[in-house]
Amino acid sequence: MPGPLEGIKVVELGVWVAAPAAGGILADWGADVVKIEPPEGDPSRLFQQMLGGDMPTNPVFEMDNRGKRGVILDLSTGEDLAIALELLDEADVFVTNVRTAALARLGLDDQTLLARNPRLVYGHITGYGRYGADADQAAFDIAAFWSRAGIAHLLTPEGGELPFQRGGMGDHNTGLALAGGISAALYSRERTGEGQLVTTSLYREGVYTISFDLNMVLGWGQHPAIGERSRMPSPTANNYTAGDGKRFWIVGLVGDRHWPPLARVVGHPEWIDDERFATAMARAENAVELRELLDEEFARRPLAEWREIFAGEPDMFWAPVQDPYEVVNDPVLRDIGGIVDVPDGPGVTPMIATPVDFGATPWSPRGLAPALGEHTDDIVTPRRR
Repeated sequence: MPGPLEGIKVVELGVWVAAPAAGGILADWGADVVKIEPPEGDPSRLFQQMLGGDMPTNPVFEMDNRGKRGVILDLSTGEDLAIALELLDEADVFVTNVRTAALARLGLDDQTLLARNPRLVYGHITGYGRYGADADQAAFDIAAFWSRAGIAHLLTPEGGELPFQRGGMGDHNTGLALAGGISAALYSRERTGEGQLVTTSLYREGVYTISFDLNMVLGWGQHPAIGERSRMPSPTANNYTAGDGKRFWIVGLVGDRHWPPLARVVGHPEWIDDERFATAMARAENAVELRELLDEEFARRPLAEWREIFAGEPDMFWAPVQDPYEVVNDPVLRDIGGIVDVPDGPGVTPMIATPVDFGATPWSPRGLAPALGEHTDDIVTPRRR
């Protein structure tokens, strides 16, 4: 199925994950994405060796580059740069996360390209924005999104070790933001006939991710304490461990609504009106005692049994803490389209889906990521003089 961006031509000059993620989302949505790589290839192709040793495939690269066409162009040469400019003259969208100064040196800055192709939507991801003291500073997402934006701090208990970000977390969030911005700019172009520059940054995306806290700092001069199980004031919003060692979260954020179902599922309906626990204030004052009582009850059964018991209470809001193997085998993930089967010759390769679907213009993946330079002969060679 073609998707809502069928007919849109995208040229991607991206490295590692952020811009390729944006291009990958647009490709999933039906756009024709031509990925420009240098002769040595996008460095994210190295993930196959960096993470897997001698593994025969590269799932990390495939995730963000499936469905694209790939060409090799050495932009340090005049001929290949001219070919890149030709491709951009014919494009609807340019996606890049190359640093601003390097783009300017190549003549691939937004002012130059928009002058050549006024209908172009120019999508640019940076580390720290296009202006200001750190505008051209190199950045991976673990630096700009995770560390500098404050996420790592807000996930670190006092005196604890800093947590490590999982690969590509900030890149994928930022790529999704850029894909949304590009789509809005394409809509604007339908009304005005004019393209425009669309930008986002790893830093901005990180700050937006924890804007719950940061806007409280701006508004109140403070933010909620860093969460620790032993210090959470509401036992109805905490994590617990079942008798088989499996953990789960109870997310009863509205105490007066969610406390009675919790008391019932653990077999103590008398707790509902117990003066120690009957109100949110009382539960907060007696949080340690109530949490210990709940710990004792939850330890009596394996999680599979609790799952059945929880299902009997519609207002029992909870979720299991799943490891990656449990996630990819969760039948609900298939139910909601979270895994797609990507055509792979005579068969298919299962992959994680990008997270947006369209009722009237559904998309489906078209194929694996291109081999390095796979489509150079088709796209580039006819343009050589």
